[in-house]
Amino acid sequence: MSEQPYNVLFLCTANSARSIIAEAVLNRMGNGRFCAYSAGSRPRGEVNPHARRLLESLNYDTSGLRSKSWNEFARPGAPVFDFVFTVCDNAAGETCPIWPGHPITAHWGIPDPAQARGSDAEIANAFYDAYRELARRIEVFAALPLASLDRMSLQDRLREIGRLDGATASAKAQD
Repeated sequence: MSEQPYNVLFLCTANSARSIIAEAVLNRMGNGRFCAYSAGSRPRGEVNPHARRLLESLNYDTSGLRSKSWNEFARPGAPVFDFVFTVCDNAAGETCPIWPGHPITAHWGIPDPAQARGSDAEIANAFYDAYRELARRIEVFAALPLASLDRMSLQDRLREIGRLDGATASAKAQD
């Protein structure tokens, strides 16, 4: 693994909720050890207002968050990633660009809060549940002794994190 900070990319199809939340959480929780980014295969073009509202209510700075294509990170001059995590099942099944540096990848699928229906409170709860699940995974990830683990052990640990309670069936079934 490279010297810190580690560059981490979170992928989701629309890049409007889960991957955006993960980017914000790791950038805060990582305490400078990580530089987190997010992108999507078919970005919506805007951050989901429920995701933005949740992050702001938890005192995250959302001013730099935006929905963007993963192609932005496949261009020359883009950050070289140490880790790439898919957080939605659709993105996990898509053919991703070839990332320079051969990052370690894992699928951390969680249910899409943007698909939640019901009252404002029910929708807000779905977004909070997604936040909580992502924050738990990121907390475990950030606590790993990254520099002392070999690539295969680290890959296994990252897959285990993706299978934590709250994971989608696809994430639980990953090899």
